[in-house]
Order: sequence, then C-alpha cells, then structure tokens
Amino acid sequence: MSTPPRFDRGHTDDLLTFLAASPSQYHAVANAAARLEKAGFRQVQETDAWDGTYGGKYVLRGGAIVAWYVPEGAAPHTPYRIVGAHTDSPNLRVKPQPDTGAFGWRQVAVEIYGGTLLNTWLDRDLGIAGRLTLKDGSHRLINVDRPLLRVPQLAVHLDRSVNTDGLKLDRQRHLQPIWGLGDDVAEGDLIRFVEQEAGLAEGDVAGWDLMLHSVEAPAYLGRDRELVAGPRMDNLLSVHAGTAALAAVSGADDLAFIPVLAAFDHEEDGSQADTGADGPLLGNVMERSVFARGGTYEDRARAFAGTICLSSDTGHAVHPNYAERHDPTHHPRANGGPILKVNVNARYATDGAGRAVFAAACERAGVPWQTFVSNNAMPCGTTIGPITAARHGIQTVDIGVAILSMHSARELCGADDPYLLANALTAFLAE
Repeated sequence: MSTPPRFDRGHTDDLLTFLAASPSQYHAVANAAARLEKAGFRQVQETDAWDGTYGGKYVLRGGAIVAWYVPEGAAPHTPYRIVGAHTDSPNLRVKPQPDTGAFGWRQVAVEIYGGTLLNTWLDRDLGIAGRLTLKDGSHRLINVDRPLLRVPQLAVHLDRSVNTDGLKLDRQRHLQPIWGLGDDVAEGDLIRFVEQEAGLAEGDVAGWDLMLHSVEAPAYLGRDRELVAGPRMDNLLSVHAGTAALAAVSGADDLAFIPVLAAFDHEEDGSQADTGADGPLLGNVMERSVFARGGTYEDRARAFAGTICLSSDTGHAVHPNYAERHDPTHHPRANGGPILKVNVNARYATDGAGRAVFAAACERAGVPWQTFVSNNAMPCGTTIGPITAARHGIQTVDIGVAILSMHSARELCGADDPYLLANALTAFLAE
C-alpha cells in the first residue's frame, strides 16, 4: 500500500487521554470502538447473519473487541495480520455484597484481581468505574472519577518494623477501602450511590462489574518530559497503539493481508473466559469472515495457515536499582523502541521466524527495537501469545514496550516508545 502515516509525540499525548478515559476494560473497548467508527468501521452483532461486504467492522463482547478491515477484492483465503493485546489490568474489584465497615468507618468490600502490587493501592485517592447491568439486560458504563475511596496504611508508630522487616499485607483484612463514616452498615448503599451517579432510578441495577482506579491523571515525567507515568499501561498502551495502527491502514485496497485488532479481557487471570484469548472469539470472527465472503473450510485453513499475530504486551525495562534481577546481556531501555520477547520454554510465542517478521516490520517503519529475555534464575511471565498460537494454530510473535513498575497502580515508560510501537504495528499490518 502507499506509505501509511507516521506517528509522533502527538500519539503519546493521545495515549494520556485514552488512559484517563479508560478506567475499566469496558471503557477501553468503547473508546477504541469510537475511534474506529471515526475511521469508517461499523459494529456487527454476533447474533446477526454476516454479509461479505468489504470495509472495516468490529465486534464488541464485554471487555473485548475484535476489529478487522477487509480490502476490496480480498479472496476468501486471504490471510490475516493480527495485533493482539488485552484490555484488563490488575486492580481491586467490588465484591457482590460490597457494603461493610467497622468502628465507625464505612468501607467497600473488594477482591484482588490479577497480580497487582498491593502496596501501590495504599494511601491513594481512588475512584470507581465499570459496567452496570440493568434489569432489562442493557448495560451502562459508570465512571466516578474523583476522590471517593482510600486504603489507609497503618501508621509507622503502630508498625515500628515496617521500614526494616518490610510491609506485610493480609489480602483480606488490609485492602478494604474506606469511603465514609457511620456505625451502621447500610445494605445496598454503594449500589444506590452508583445508580444516582449514573442517573438511574433506585433498583434499576441488577448486576455490576465495578473496580477501583487511581484518580491521579496520567502525565509526562522527568526533566525533559521524556517519560510517561500513568495507570493501566499494561496493557492499554498496546490497545491504543493497535487501534491507531488499524485505523491508519484502513481504507487501503492494495493490502496483501486482512488487518485485525484483537483486544481480549481476562489476560491477567489466565484468559479462560468467553472474552479471553483462550476463548473462541477471535477464531469465530476470522472463520465467519471467510465464510461470509463465500469461502469454504479449505479457504479457512489456507487463511489461518498464512496468518501472523503480533501479541503486543508490556515487558520489563532494566531497573536501575535491581539490575541483578535482569538477564546480564539483555537490558531493554526506555525510549529504545519496542521489545521482542523471547522464551525458549514457550512462555512467549516468539521463534526465529517470528523474529524475522518483527525485525522486517521495524525496518520498514524506521523504528529501533530491542530484545527481552528473562534471567535464568527468575520465573518468566507469559502473555496471550502462546495461547493464541496454540488455540488457532497461527504463527505468533510476542512484542511490547518496556516499562517499569509493571502491575502497579501507576506505571512508567519512555515517552517515545508508544508511538514507536504504533509505527511498527502499522508497518506490520500494512505489508
């Protein structure tokens, strides 16, 4: 295709807006969908019959989105180029019976989601956001983005050893936030409050998926503003870049592949959900697209065999205070460009052939890149990459942006890396 647009620091500015507007995975997919709508995409319902028309389409399911662009004249066996990501982040989530408290404090009962750094949620002003399900089965997004809750840490006077022996948190007892005063626990109090905030009548809400978030805004950091600090960069940074890349290549009819964005929910708890990478959502979308264009099972097999996925998730930049925790010969740095994530035990899906695909995309984009591998003495994390490769039988490569403070309530990356990633993803999708 003709040369796609190149992203610059303006993309990072927009990332800050996207992070602030996406306190939950439900908000993230709604915001991604709105951006794709502006690029000409239209939503299709999974319950409807699909036609074989060309152009940009997307499916929303809970906190997941799959979007794709079919160029005019694409054959049923045309392979896909997929950017994979996930929309969920480790945090504190509201329990089914949320109203609790003790000793004159009103509290909200929360459950810990994913492998969050617990201490980062202490003494931080928190809001509440997520999805409400109404009695008629419809959904409403809610975002109370102001200081509402707080998890207070025990004073040092009552824990004299905290600075010598380390902070020890009981996941059940010590993470319940306060949000007011009162001796009586009023059942239904939180949901009544949320209904009022959403402009709903009392009793309208039949179910909820609510979570806490820091209300501190994302911001540039550093002497020269060369860093970005913000929440949920793992992995909304990749969702944002993938959305921008897909929108950038849409409209071109000389693509050799069908470009796709697949942003899943539930990566942080194993991906085993109907909206997770281990579910059928992506495979169903690709198959239905093949069949809607008149394809056969043979066309489906040919399309999948030629498909490549870049699984984009944040990785670890070398930490200056803990360099011994990193591999001694692999030190990804902030603003050094996206990283290729490698693990020979298939915790990442990258192999030598995948390395070549990623390197070629970065070369076309004029983007520097780095390699990450874990220290042999440290366990290696994983991503949707191996799950996607195994479930769908498609070549998958694990990449991402190197950050610090992963799984913190507030993470840190280089200010150039988000747009360098977006440029690499655009080159990958546009081949």
